[in-house]
Amino acid sequence: MAVDSPLSSQLGPPVCERDAKALHFIEETTSHADSVQDRVLTEILTRNSQTEYLTRFKLNGATDRETFKSKLPIITYEDLQPEIHRIANGDRSAILSAHPISEFLTSSGTSAGERKLMPTIKEELDRRRLLYSLLMPVMNLYVPGLERGKGLYFLFVKSETRTPGGLLARPVLTSYYKSDHFKTRPYDPYNVYTSPNEAILCPDSFQSMYAQMLCGLLQRQQVLRVGAVFASGLLRAIRFLQLNWPQLTQDIETGALNPKLTDPSLREYMDKILKPNPELAEYVRHECSKDNWEGIIARIWQNTKYLDVIVTGAMAQYIPTLDYYSGGLPLACTMYASSECYFGLNLNPMCKPSQVSYTIMPNMAYFEFLPHDPNSFGFPRDSPPKLVDLVDVEVGKEYELVITTYAGLYRYRVGDILRVTGFHNSAPQFHFVRRKNVLLSIDSDKTDEAELQKAVENASRLLREFNTSVVEYTSYADTRTIPGHYVIYWELLGKDSTNSPTDEVLKQCCLAMEESLNSVYRQGRVADNSIGPLEIRVVKNGTFEELMDYAISRGASINQYKVPRCVNFTPIMELLDYRVVSSHFSPASPHWTPERR
Repeated sequence: MAVDSPLSSQLGPPVCERDAKALHFIEETTSHADSVQDRVLTEILTRNSQTEYLTRFKLNGATDRETFKSKLPIITYEDLQPEIHRIANGDRSAILSAHPISEFLTSSGTSAGERKLMPTIKEELDRRRLLYSLLMPVMNLYVPGLERGKGLYFLFVKSETRTPGGLLARPVLTSYYKSDHFKTRPYDPYNVYTSPNEAILCPDSFQSMYAQMLCGLLQRQQVLRVGAVFASGLLRAIRFLQLNWPQLTQDIETGALNPKLTDPSLREYMDKILKPNPELAEYVRHECSKDNWEGIIARIWQNTKYLDVIVTGAMAQYIPTLDYYSGGLPLACTMYASSECYFGLNLNPMCKPSQVSYTIMPNMAYFEFLPHDPNSFGFPRDSPPKLVDLVDVEVGKEYELVITTYAGLYRYRVGDILRVTGFHNSAPQFHFVRRKNVLLSIDSDKTDEAELQKAVENASRLLREFNTSVVEYTSYADTRTIPGHYVIYWELLGKDSTNSPTDEVLKQCCLAMEESLNSVYRQGRVADNSIGPLEIRVVKNGTFEELMDYAISRGASINQYKVPRCVNFTPIMELLDYRVVSSHFSPASPHWTPERR
């Protein structure tokens, strides 16, 4: 059971000397947030003073905030693409960073459909490891005894490529798991996983998941916490267990490993630990063969104290399903990070998901905040807004996060919208509101309105030979299925009732939409199996007029009403589903290749 919150002026009594050092570091850093920020900016600008980028804006070695803010523009990824492409193509001169770019970390897709390439340097691994080292000392304040068991975490590497200039391009967690920081990490009784490195690093997603699930079952009584990076990942693991428990229990019963696991290092490890255990096999079989899977996590891993998953932002849609499968176990969101930078941690990790706030650690980067106006569509380049420093944000207000990093991002708009909830010492705490402009998200995919519009336009071309067009459309991310999938509602106008588009044609429209979506979405469909086939639901004529009437009845202005391109309000979804006349799913996987174009 979690202990009462010790967050008043101090974090609370540590459980060991190692924790004491970590908690002291948090207190010291957050107590002097502004001076730490000053030091970070000075270090970044000093070491990178001779880079091409800073020289271009005539900083002339200045390291003070006033000069920095007056001379350097606020930028987006598109502004940096020329520099990114040069580095990716092999230019090793000091373009953005004085330290060599060691690799690119791939972020969410751009409007052009490719993943963003975020430059990073080797020392960033140290900063990431530092933030990871703070998580368990904080968790130990709330959940005692974690050193007496293990964590069942489903962790995976994803595909990586090389740029034309030879630099690796891969997701940030793949970079971390493949680093010596992770592979040769020192033993820590508070951070022992049931999954071996051999399983985590196996590139085959089926073999990796199978081995991790099997190890979790073999050590089920030692498991004290169950987790994955995202809520969607943990639910995929539960779905995997639903589909594969007969083979898993056979392996446990006989002590013979599934022949589908062919990875040599994985087989070698599993052969060492897998012994016949009919009693365990019968227990797992008994639980998994029941029709009712409510509380299955707590039933199989009976000593689990909490689930460690991200359930903020787009992941909040999975909370009811997690509650169902876990029997209502607490959900812990421990840290806030991205490909561009690791930002901070949750100092109250056992709070309710709706109350999660992350404390920004001021040593990770130089942070600025762009006041967010939901009705604003950007700002003119000749009169950029005044950005707010870390310690000067105001409680209750929303901001877009802007960062300057050691690796060479300067005043870079991350695209995250945050709301200030309070302060820990002088460091602000933020609730993650959403990604800017994102409509749909199932896993790590992010689809915005422009991309959805383009996909609908491309798919609707298949309707022309039937003299049919898409009158209106909207969408939602259906997370009731595992994996979740995109649902697109179409209202069609056909000029010839004797020549309507067939089911096969509408299925091809689904596939055409998927082909139009970004590479992160397509990788989730093809390689990661984290997104299910896209579905088009055709609704009766007049449906979107009813939608407008409903909105007006609730106070919307008829003059300002716009069809929402994404819906999640239950009465609206019920209205749409009531008027569905046919449903169609993508018949195949879209094209995806790990090679960069």
